[in-house]
Order: sequence, then C-alpha cells, then structure tokens
Amino acid sequence: MITTEKLTVRFGSQTLFENVNIKFTPGNCYGLIGANGSGKSTLLKVIAGDIEPTSGEVHISKGQRIAVLKQNHFEFDNFKVIDTVIMGHKRLYDVMKERDELYSKPDFNDEDGIKVAHLETEFAELDGWQAEAMAASLLSELGIPDEFHYSLMSELSGSEKVRVLLAQALFGNPDILLLDEPTNHLDINTIAWLEEFLINFQNTVIVVSHDRKFLDNVCTHIADIDYKNIQLYTGNYTFWSQASQLIQKQKEEQNRKTEEKMEELKAFIARFSANASKAKQATSRKNMLDKLSLEEIKPSSRQYPRIRFTYTKPPGRDVLTVKNLNKSIDSEQVIKSLSFELYQGEKVAFIAKDPLITTTLFDILSGKTQPDSGEYKWGVTATRSYFPLDNNCFFENDLTIMQWLAQYSLDQHVNYLRGYLGRMLFSGEDADKKVKVLSGGEKVRCLFAKMMIEAANVMIFDEPTNHLDLEAITALNNALIDYSGTILFTSQDYRLIQTVADRIIEVSPFGYINMRNKYDEYLTNPTVIKKRQELYKNFAEKK
Repeated sequence: MITTEKLTVRFGSQTLFENVNIKFTPGNCYGLIGANGSGKSTLLKVIAGDIEPTSGEVHISKGQRIAVLKQNHFEFDNFKVIDTVIMGHKRLYDVMKERDELYSKPDFNDEDGIKVAHLETEFAELDGWQAEAMAASLLSELGIPDEFHYSLMSELSGSEKVRVLLAQALFGNPDILLLDEPTNHLDINTIAWLEEFLINFQNTVIVVSHDRKFLDNVCTHIADIDYKNIQLYTGNYTFWSQASQLIQKQKEEQNRKTEEKMEELKAFIARFSANASKAKQATSRKNMLDKLSLEEIKPSSRQYPRIRFTYTKPPGRDVLTVKNLNKSIDSEQVIKSLSFELYQGEKVAFIAKDPLITTTLFDILSGKTQPDSGEYKWGVTATRSYFPLDNNCFFENDLTIMQWLAQYSLDQHVNYLRGYLGRMLFSGEDADKKVKVLSGGEKVRCLFAKMMIEAANVMIFDEPTNHLDLEAITALNNALIDYSGTILFTSQDYRLIQTVADRIIEVSPFGYINMRNKYDEYLTNPTVIKKRQELYKNFAEKK
C-alpha cells in the first residue's frame, strides 16, 4: 500500500501539488491524469524514490517491491535482452550476478562456498530457476521473437526496446507497478495483451496514459491532478469525465443560485433598511446575507485548445490514386504492391504492425521521399497539409512562436496571428518564446496552428496525439470529426481511429488490406481476421 502525508512538490515558484493526502491500495489500478506539466510523471518519480518531495512524505508498506517502466531506451544497450528483463527484479538479478561471479573464481575457497550456499537458497526462494523462462515468456507475449532474446539491446529497434523495457517492469510480479505511457509504440494486439495482464494483476498499479480506451479498460480508479491537488475517483476514465464535469456544473449552479439570493437580499435591505416598520425584517435579511458565501472554484490547470480545420479551395471528387507502390529500407521491404484510390471527404486510418511502414508511406505521399517503384497521383484540386512524426526540423531555428507562425500565413497582421496562437493556448508573452525551447506538446500545438492557417482540403497526420494531454487529444478528436475534407492518418489512439475513420488500410511488407469499415467492425470482421493472420504469419516468419 502507498500513502502520502501532506505531500507537496514545487519547482521554483511553480507548485504542482500541495498538502496531498492520498492512499493507493493493492488490487486496484489507478489511472493518473492531468494536463501536461501538472506533475503526473513527477508523482511517479516521487513514489519510486527518484525525486525528493519539497515537503511531506510517501509511505510504502515494508518489504514491497516497486517496478518502474524505464524511459531511457539506451540505458541497457550493453546488456542482453533476457538479462535486461530479469533486471526488473533487482535483488534477483544481483543474487544471480554475485552467484555466477563466485562460481567463476579460479581460487574458489570455503568462505566463497558458504556465500554461495546462502545465495543459492535466496535464489531458489526468489524463483530464480524459473527466471529465464518467465522472462522469455513475457518477451514472446510482447512480440520479441525468440532469436532476439540473447541479443544485445543495442541491436533492437526503438519500438522493440520499448517492449523489452515493458517486460522488465512486469517481470517477477512486483508489489507496486508504476507505468508511464506503457502503450507507446505498441500495436493493437500487444495493447490488448497488456490490458488483460493488468486486469488480472493482483497488486497495485499506477499508470499514466493518454490512451482513453486503455484507461477505460484497465483502471478501477482515476487519480486526477488538478487545482494543485490530487482527487481520487472510483471508476474508469469515462466515469471520471462524466462525474468531474457534473460536480463542476453543480458547483457553478449552486454559486449562481447563491448569487441570485444574495442580490435579492441586498435589494430588500437597501429598500427597507430605513423603514421603521420593516427594520426587523431588514436586519433578519442582513443576518441571512452574512451567512451566505460562494464556494471557491479554483482555476483548473486543464485547458482545451480550440482546434477547427477548414479549407479554402473547394476539393474535387478524385483526391489520390496509388498504383503498385513498393518501398524498401536498408534492403528490407516495408511496402509491397500497395494500390488504392481516395475520394473527397474520406477519412482513412492507415495501420501497420511496424510504425516505420506508415511513416514511410506518408513521407512518400508528401513528397519527402521517393518510392522504389509504382506511382501516386494527387487530384488537381487537392491541397495538402502534413503533420510528420518527427517534427523537430520545423523548430531548429531562432524564431519566436509569432515569427515562426508568420512564415506560413499570407495575412501578417499581428492580431490575426495572435488569434490562432490563442486558440492553441499561447497567450500574451508566450508569443515571444523561442520555438527551439518548446516542449513536445507545445510544438504539436504550433503545428496545428500552422495547419489551420494553411486551410488545406487534404490533411495527413502521422501520430498526432504524441505529446498531447487528454484535453488536447479530445479537442483534436472533435476537430477531425467535424472536418469535411479528406484525412489520411495513423494513430495508436483507438478512440481517435474509431470515431474519425470510415475506412481502414492496413499495410505490411507482404501486402495490404483495404476495407470501408469502422475500426471495431474491421477488427472483428471474419474476412479481415483471416487476412491479418496471413499477413502477420509472414511478418513473424520474416522477423
């Protein structure tokens, strides 16, 4: 069990949370939510002991082991994959290492023998004999092929390293599991496996995620960081969303009624206080007024960007034709014989087991790279705006946010540009901030402002929800639903795909599937299931 006592965390003049008393109990999964910068990752680090709080204390039941999903993907590059997973149980790994070092000593003596005997006992108590088998099972479940289990971590791709680090956190049945964005870089099947794992996990889980469906499926409670406090709600993310909005409305409605009553009493007092026959009643009203007060509604850290995509040039019916497109990277084929036609108003989600595939396709369609063979042709009326996965190249300059946005606007009027910046939550002096120092989420919001100004009738998005908080994701989700142009996008956010896409194109190095379905229908369609099994059987054999 985890309890906090008057926990306060400040960085300079910024207070993240103050005098927080909260309890996390075993058997529950807590979704930790809040706006970007509210302190979600910081709280996990405080609980893990990586950061000291400004004041207050964190109490963890004696003997409980904490496992944390590591964020440094290069930390274990010099270690074998299987060893990296076992390191998730630090004591077990230390025992294994010390035991092996003693056995390998050329001058092994009686004292070493006594040490080894103790280590062997502890090794057995920690299920050491099953460690490699359990680690291998986790790796396989998370999509790491057997032949990679004894490779060095440096030989794995970025997405594969993420899976190994997730296996490391899950290894050995920890008492407390701290997960910061565990679904990043995971495909649909692996996310489903992780959901099932956490649903059946008997100990304490605290998870930060921007995947709304994931939070709905795994969370028994929501811990909401807002108003410099952490409030617990029983239920999943959808319940929290409904309950918190209802509570806020009730507070506002109660304050409105109180204000009306106060004005009514003030009017009576002003009218009759000088009237002797009404003086007693006026005094009574004065006493009633003194007892009334408005409930303080603190300013929320939550802000919703006002995203609205439109287009200025009317689109024609034919938007895009792709014929027999092929592309290899480093002699490995990523796109094979891809063909499709796209028409005005279609919203297509492109999905793939390897995110490199969709990024490569979008880079080809945006003209950033060339296919090996095949062709694509945009409609003559198609105007395009592209949100790339790696957007750092846009911000490697010394411009302010205002100057940066002005590059993409025909209208250079300050108020015009400030209007778009304000909608993306950049107000006042924010416009003078240098773009090279912006956070990931701020860069994304800058790109949304750019795309709104460009007013294209075709938009391409490669993982647009990365770095966004749940409020910005919700605003983007609604904006894409309302947009009447054509959208090509890929995302790990199930709800975004389900509510926006009316067509799914799944791409692999061995072919593709093209279906006009909503996402949940696509995933349960028997024909699609059979085709996906064939695609990924080949994918697994290739790996």
